[in-house]
Amino acid sequence: MSEPLTRDQIAARVAQDIPEGAYVNLGIGMPTKVSDYLEPERHVTLHTENGMLGMGPEAEGDEIDLDLINAGKIPVTELPGASYFHHADSFAMMRGGHLDLCVLGAFQVSASGDLANWHTGRPGAIPAVGGAMDLAIGAKQTFVMMELLTRDGHSKLVEACTYPLTGVGCVSRVYTDLAVFDLTDDGVAVLETYGDATVESLRETTGLPLLDATVPAR
Repeated sequence: MSEPLTRDQIAARVAQDIPEGAYVNLGIGMPTKVSDYLEPERHVTLHTENGMLGMGPEAEGDEIDLDLINAGKIPVTELPGASYFHHADSFAMMRGGHLDLCVLGAFQVSASGDLANWHTGRPGAIPAVGGAMDLAIGAKQTFVMMELLTRDGHSKLVEACTYPLTGVGCVSRVYTDLAVFDLTDDGVAVLETYGDATVESLRETTGLPLLDATVPAR
């Protein structure tokens, strides 16, 4: 029996689809792992909302400099040519449409591309939208990276979000442990499946009339 993708495997799969030469922001949480799977020769420039262009992979061992962190407070490395700037300038880049792509986590994504990733309404939860709404709307394209199911087995890919929205109609692709989904004008299409998931089982899991865009293995 094959297994669903791990978080690191999802990150590696997302990294495959980031275009060469793109300017990209990786959101807090799972998306930060993507930086570890970007080959240097592709010249992808990573932006952090706390004020850095040219972020490299997560720092380890002697590389760790506690003054050099990403927005999630994770120590990171810098690549040749990296630059630093004021937080306000960073948000101006995000809001001004200067980023080609952002990769964000999510609590829910709707079939029409709405994103909810800042608050579940759970008692005691501390809502913090941060820069997610600026990224979701300001970036030219928004990818979401998440596990498909909640801990109690409910799909995070839904017909309509029930949590407060971060952005409307902003998500174009969703990467999960069970499948990759494209959000198109014709509906939600399944591009790839993992583990024992099939398009039919994903239809049952999500309750959505998913389109089958999978390509048979050669």
